[in-house]
Amino acid sequence: MEIRFRRHARLYDRLRIRLTVSTRLPAHMPPVIEVSAVRKTYGSTVAVDEASFDVLEGEIFGLIGPNGAGKTTTMECIEGLRKPDHGSIKVLGLDPFRQVYKLQDRIGVQLQQAQLQKRIKVWEAVDLWASLYGRKAAAVEPLLAQLGLTEKRNAWFMNLSGGQKQRLFIALALINDPEVVFLDELTTGLDPQARRAIWDLVRGIRQRGKTVFLTTHLMEEAERLCDRVAIMEHGRIIDIDTPERLVARHTPERTVVLATADPAAAHRFQAIPGVDQVTASDGEFTIRGRGDDLVTAVIHCLSESRIRVTDFRTILPNLEDVFLKLTGRSLRD
Repeated sequence: MEIRFRRHARLYDRLRIRLTVSTRLPAHMPPVIEVSAVRKTYGSTVAVDEASFDVLEGEIFGLIGPNGAGKTTTMECIEGLRKPDHGSIKVLGLDPFRQVYKLQDRIGVQLQQAQLQKRIKVWEAVDLWASLYGRKAAAVEPLLAQLGLTEKRNAWFMNLSGGQKQRLFIALALINDPEVVFLDELTTGLDPQARRAIWDLVRGIRQRGKTVFLTTHLMEEAERLCDRVAIMEHGRIIDIDTPERLVARHTPERTVVLATADPAAAHRFQAIPGVDQVTASDGEFTIRGRGDDLVTAVIHCLSESRIRVTDFRTILPNLEDVFLKLTGRSLRD
């Protein structure tokens, strides 16, 4: 059966435009985190090298990079846990070192590696953290339910699984209803269901007007959650933008894979504007090219040439492709 593609091409274009527009942030949003020329060394090792960026009010900002790139050190400098060798940092207009007591009530922190006493129970940890901020522990019950910890209220910390411990630390970071939330590898060790529950929680934080600063090694997580992403390599920020614009800038390649028995297909595909390469194997054609309009152009070619296909799929680049292109594919310790 001949496939009619014109209507699908128009739908594709409208969807692409809608997705791009929806991720744009208002230009008037003020920065709540300002990092300027921050450098941090440990002996001869440079962990953070002249890092500069702003995080806007109400956005989810992601810091991604290979292991050892300096993500956690950068976050800990912003949180006031480590003092940089030089450079300046402002969080909510406050210096995280000189004004730490004014700042700590307005931020929430979930550390990548943290521990509690082995025999403290979940409800005891929640009660303790709530008391530090003058809040009632009962007000945190909906948060525990959302994180799937209600049934673990009486469990000792040492008996929690790795994922349950991670969810508890996220709950503790949100107890004081902070204006800025720092989440370091927030879904490490979580199963897919728990991970998506956390994603919904993070989106809910942003919807309440809060700002989220997170680090992650999961590119899908960064792509789905973050309004903007900074890519870090060897302590340096090598690019910052929305996931969509990073993909468009660094990986403009597009690929269409289809199956057809038409003997003239290869010649027609090679004549499509923007096509760089056409390869064929057992009736399956792989068409590679550049530009957002490549997929639409292939669809138009199939429709106008009345080429019958039995399979059609697109392979579009994503943030992981950008990450690998900019940071390399070699393993890191």
